[in-house]
Amino acid sequence: MSSDTAPDVLTRQQNDPTFASVWDELRWRGLVQVSTDETALQEVLDGAPITYYCGFDPTAPSLHCGNLLQLLTMRRLQLAGHKPLALVGGSTGLIGDPRPTAERTLNTRETVATWVSRLQEQVSRFLSPDGDNGVRLVNNLDWTSPMSAIDFLRDVGKYFRVNSMLKKDAVAARLNSDSGISYTEFSYQILQGMDYCELYRQYGCTLQTGGSDQWGNLTSGTELIRRAEGATVHAMGTPLITNSDGTKFGKSEGNAIWLDADMTSPYAMYQFWLNTTDADVIARLRQFTFLSRAEIERLEQVVADEPFRREAQRTLAYEVTSVVHGVDATQAAIDASAALFGNGDLAALDGPTLRAAVAELPGSVTLTPDADLAKALVDTALVKSLGEARRAIDQGGVYVNNTRADDPTAVLAEIALPGGVVVLRRGKKTLAGVTLTS
Repeated sequence: MSSDTAPDVLTRQQNDPTFASVWDELRWRGLVQVSTDETALQEVLDGAPITYYCGFDPTAPSLHCGNLLQLLTMRRLQLAGHKPLALVGGSTGLIGDPRPTAERTLNTRETVATWVSRLQEQVSRFLSPDGDNGVRLVNNLDWTSPMSAIDFLRDVGKYFRVNSMLKKDAVAARLNSDSGISYTEFSYQILQGMDYCELYRQYGCTLQTGGSDQWGNLTSGTELIRRAEGATVHAMGTPLITNSDGTKFGKSEGNAIWLDADMTSPYAMYQFWLNTTDADVIARLRQFTFLSRAEIERLEQVVADEPFRREAQRTLAYEVTSVVHGVDATQAAIDASAALFGNGDLAALDGPTLRAAVAELPGSVTLTPDADLAKALVDTALVKSLGEARRAIDQGGVYVNNTRADDPTAVLAEIALPGGVVVLRRGKKTLAGVTLTS
């Protein structure tokens, strides 16, 4: 496979020409859960280029896999010729979208500003800056910051009806809880509605996309534009992705799968997608890759006939990790996975990839460089005692970095791989890793 970078991946993306329109492809891929007038929206998307937007709030230093669905949906619309506005919410990020359970902790202005910059850089990697419909980055702090409270109430707030605002799902859930909801979070939907109206006025934006769980916030914008401008605009909500067993998508042992390589390594990203179940993999291929309908249908047949091959999962993991981190990092993750099980040269891998791979192994530990092999085997739970460690080594059942071990007193610093890691294996398949402290 070629050593492309993430921007190069953009040049190879295309919508499937076997569909009559981008709307048909969006529907086939399961990307339309809810929308305003479907017939009118289809006509708009099948016609001359329109301007559309999706917003991302800086409530963390990175976007995650749930946001990736929105970015790829935006990219599909861009490939169809439409003009994307990517909004990173410098003002809405200071407030926080109300969660159904409890009030958010407000972050400092400095933290939010830092996260805005990080998210803008991330968003820019998934949408092309080139051509007449190159992506434009916008920040809602630009139009909310100069506005006084009186202006906000008179010019925006007067168009909103409290009885309608109370019906929004998150608001209703909070009102029925012990914690209630603050006026700050209650006002969030007004701010998001104002965003859409401002983008309509500045850029002629007539479509907002987002998750279906945001539907109340999306329609607050369409209603504001109808009341304030007398115009009809559109909104489209993608489905809230869950696994076939009902668990929340995008979580791995309680941790979000981040798009930042420092928060979720390319290796961990690849393994996350590789572990997709047979019941979910075809839906994920439709939603998260640019593979053609014919190729996805072929893989669907492979899952039905030969699920043990896991070709669909390997394809999904490769495609998505390549989009997020580039082909080089993805290939390094694949090579690391193979090398861990003796099908490659561990020493040929780069230090960061090795450290990421070892960190994902069960029983991985951190030890000082002067620790010996026997201690490492005990601490990683590959054996129960130092005596058992010595016996296992004497019997030839222990491997260090894929080489049979013969010395229980070997110092880890002297046998470590690049990145300060040691890969331990007992028998053929029981792996553990050690990362040495600096």
